Amino acid sequence: MDYNLENLTDAELLTRYSDGDEAAFREIVNRYKNSLHAFLRQFLNRRDLVEDVFQETFLQLFTSRDSFDKSRPLRPWLFTIAANKAKDALRKWQRTSAIPIGTMGDSQELSFDDMLNAVTSDSTLPHEELQDRETASRVGRIIADMPENLREILSLAYFERFSYKQMAEILSIPIGTVKSRLHTAVGRFAKDWKASIGSKESK
Repeated sequence: MDYNLENLTDAELLTRYSDGDEAAFREIVNRYKNSLHAFLRQFLNRRDLVEDVFQETFLQLFTSRDSFDKSRPLRPWLFTIAANKAKDALRKWQRTSAIPIGTMGDSQELSFDDMLNAVTSDSTLPHEELQDRETASRVGRIIADMPENLREILSLAYFERFSYKQMAEILSIPIGTVKSRLHTAVGRFAKDWKASIGSKESK
């Protein structure tokens, strides 16, 4: 075939796949595999579960090609599948998922933009340092220690840059809940990041 799949939109790829072109499905996988895998790594923090949920997500896309509404954006739908399957996997494999959050009073006024500014500013976490293995590892550990619902919302917002509306659709919760949960996650992250900086400097 003489067409370049990389130049097609998601909807065009889904149409081709519905018509039996499996190369179009492979292009969809290539297009989203890295971001989806990164999201699952942040959310699940268990390699065995990540691989299982990753495969199950694309298997569902593979088997539901005839029922997918091509007028809807593919990316939020894929992440909805992944988030639901990840939560199912955690419920199945982890006996204890509830972690005390504690009080987050000092985070009430902190917006997501504030968090972005905080973790990318020169004084705390320069953006270039995200590529640094030690820094990335520390960020990963902080997020891994968060409760499931905070890990999930932070990964969708900060790492995947979904909008409030998209996150509400992915998680099946009201936008108000998205905002309050994200503010809590931001406060938790900022607090734990400061603590990790302090412990690092005291060594």
